Amino acid sequence: MVSTTHAFHIPLERARTEPNEAGRLSARLFGHGTMTLRYYKPLNPDRQPVHDQDEVYIVQRGSGWFVNEGARHPFGPGDALFVRANAEHRFEDFTEDLELWAVFYGPQDGEEGEVPGGRGVSSVPRAS
Repeated sequence: MVSTTHAFHIPLERARTEPNEAGRLSARLFGHGTMTLRYYKPLNPDRQPVHDQDEVYIVQRGSGWFVNEGARHPFGPGDALFVRANAEHRFEDFTEDLELWAVFYGPQDGEEGEVPGGRGVSSVPRAS
């Protein structure tokens, strides 16, 4: 895990060097309260389990398809992808350079409330 004295700034280059946490597919970089920041570079195929907290992925590099609660969405650099707690999700047909920030937050089993645009990732088409 990145030193807490420098946790306010975590360069992507540093995140790439952090080892995955034991029993996890991602590296834990920083935590504060219920929030945890992780670096995730999925293997192909992506076989991650469901998580007991809400999660936001922020795509740093790469592109492909994101499957969230059965719906399939294209993604690319700069996109943010929301996943409800306990929702099945995975990355498919992605480029080998895919790198993501993963932010877990909130109580076990997620927060209440509706996601704007419906369940999971918004169905608004990506800009060309």
